[in-house]
Amino acid sequence: MYNSRMNKPIKSYSLPELQDVVKSLGQPVFRAGQLSQWLYVHHVDSYGKMTNLPAGLREELAKEHPLHTARIVERRVSDDGTRKYLVEFHDGVCVETVAIPSRGEDRLTVCFSTQAGCPMQCAFCATGQEGLERSLVPGEIVDQVLIAQEDMGKRVTNVVGMGQGEPFLNYDNTLAALRILNDGKGLAIGARHISVSTCGIIPAIERFSQEPEQFTLAVSLHAARQPVRDLLMPKASRYQLNELKKALLSYVESTNRRVTLEYIMIEDVNDREQDLAALNKFCQDLLCHVNLIPINAVKGSAFQPSSPSTVQKWVDSLRSRGKEATVRDSRGADIDGACGQLKSMRNR
Repeated sequence: MYNSRMNKPIKSYSLPELQDVVKSLGQPVFRAGQLSQWLYVHHVDSYGKMTNLPAGLREELAKEHPLHTARIVERRVSDDGTRKYLVEFHDGVCVETVAIPSRGEDRLTVCFSTQAGCPMQCAFCATGQEGLERSLVPGEIVDQVLIAQEDMGKRVTNVVGMGQGEPFLNYDNTLAALRILNDGKGLAIGARHISVSTCGIIPAIERFSQEPEQFTLAVSLHAARQPVRDLLMPKASRYQLNELKKALLSYVESTNRRVTLEYIMIEDVNDREQDLAALNKFCQDLLCHVNLIPINAVKGSAFQPSSPSTVQKWVDSLRSRGKEATVRDSRGADIDGACGQLKSMRNR
């Protein structure tokens, strides 16, 4: 049960929990809808600006539930129009967020973070080198999208939880944020335009398959041979590939939705003939789309991207077996805003 003495920041709550907050303060439930509009549509930075809420309610909220607003402390703009933001929260913790405008289309995608840092320690990822600072609350996740939308001056149409952190190790807060983004009275981003990427946390994948919304699941596979995956993703090794495959088959059966498999291609590490054969076998009876991603440069890493000819060979091989395969157009690499490049520190 909600306890008003906890003095939790207002953006720590899910939309249903906001109803509990206003009811605990003696207010009708519809006030929660007004409150969420101020927080996640108008994106105000103080209760004083919430003009259709009673003054007494605003005073109680300000006393019991601090309203913190994230801010941009650094902005970098790529030659391709991508923008990367270093976003700072009230306690000084920072994450990076990327806004990606589509070429020739009226579409804006925001890649958001769910944790400051990441505990997974994937060998190819700059975020993993930092370790985990803390998980984000729902409003901090949503604030990243709102900040990008305001800075870009156009509506966000797609969001992807592919920034810093492992979303499924912050499951409840991540799902609460997705529902705020999807809310028809809020940002109203369609569920099919909301994607979440996981390293393969099997219990959370099983839980995700039971959620009512049609959110998209992406899995960071990066190797279909266990020894290679263990090398690249040591913290994911507790979830073996054979068990992950079972979980994904079950997910598809439960949801009737395909899974996106993300595969970073690293020269002479996970791009050999046996790696391709293993990937084809993994995909064989799975409804999936394979997204091949030539690795982006990360300072201090010896990993190099697979050659264009190797990448094309993989695309052709997967397609010849009836699988949809694409090569990710990694945007923002010149500002360290592409896949695997995100960190939480200011530039020196």
